[in-house]
Amino acid sequence: MNKNYYAVIMAGGVGSRFWPVSTADFPKQFHDMLGAGQTLIQKTFSRLSKLIPAENILVLTNEKYSSIVLDQLPQINPSQVLTEPAMRNTAPCILYASLKIKKQNPEALMIVAPSDHWIEDEAAFTANVQQCFDFCSEHNALMTLGIQPTFPNTGFGYIEFDKADANAVKKVNQFREKPDYETAKSFLEQGNFLWNGGIFIWSVASVTQAFEQYQPAMNSLFMQGWTKYNTNSEQDFIDQYYAQSENISIDYALMENAQNVYVLPATFDWNDLGTWGSLHEKLDKDENNNAVVNATVMINNASSNIISTSKDKLVIIDGLEDFIIVDKDHVLLIYPKSKEQEIKGIVSQLPK
Repeated sequence: MNKNYYAVIMAGGVGSRFWPVSTADFPKQFHDMLGAGQTLIQKTFSRLSKLIPAENILVLTNEKYSSIVLDQLPQINPSQVLTEPAMRNTAPCILYASLKIKKQNPEALMIVAPSDHWIEDEAAFTANVQQCFDFCSEHNALMTLGIQPTFPNTGFGYIEFDKADANAVKKVNQFREKPDYETAKSFLEQGNFLWNGGIFIWSVASVTQAFEQYQPAMNSLFMQGWTKYNTNSEQDFIDQYYAQSENISIDYALMENAQNVYVLPATFDWNDLGTWGSLHEKLDKDENNNAVVNATVMINNASSNIISTSKDKLVIIDGLEDFIIVDKDHVLLIYPKSKEQEIKGIVSQLPK
């Protein structure tokens, strides 16, 4: 394996749209959401370690999840878990990880990947990442893997690339916000739009240069800790200064400003597993399109539901269509799939 290859797994999210299974104390990335025998973060680590040395894979997470990460990934060292003392979106934590890696290996190439996505064709994923690493080793580039859209999804941002570019790696024209349905349809019809899957590849030299140029205040803040990175003083510095950084995503901080942004259209199947509906898409279904996780079911006159319970719980359903039915500990959720985006709002109203 190439010792210059590094990965950063983003594992700090709460996944509130998957409530009541995903909670603030135990988010979805630490669950086996598809009954595959591995949690989502375990699958992500396994997938990345096919190309990247295990000791070069860092996990960025909230400090309250560090023990869960180490429990689920016993093959990593505690020093590979980077803990955020405050939630500040993706740009600050990516800068922190990039500087830490750069100090260790200025020749490093790195991929930043979410911990909770589902990718079926792992060989195609590995080949795509290798292609991106090869490109970034030869160019000053900020790269992303764009997902081929399969329908006019209004829940994703889009990447518009240069339609005239015949190269495998495309120059990005612009990032587009989550569109309405008609706009999303027009994106698909134009043929040069990809879903933004939040997977990024670059050299540490390129990304730290971009932070220096486009986020000078944030860069200056984190550079104060340069001498402390990869030492026993690192965590004290992060605990003291991290919360002072701006709350901003990597898309807004760098990708929408930089001129050296490229995209590789991905060749693997991908699902961001952002909602119960997206999970329903990936699970095996019965003849009436019902998907079941763990439960034992008796279903009559019901279709297109997702049912998730503890192991072997008996669930009897009659007359429901397109519903989310989740039984977890002291919570029973029965909710229309068409309103699944509202689950996040319900969680915010719950008593603390």
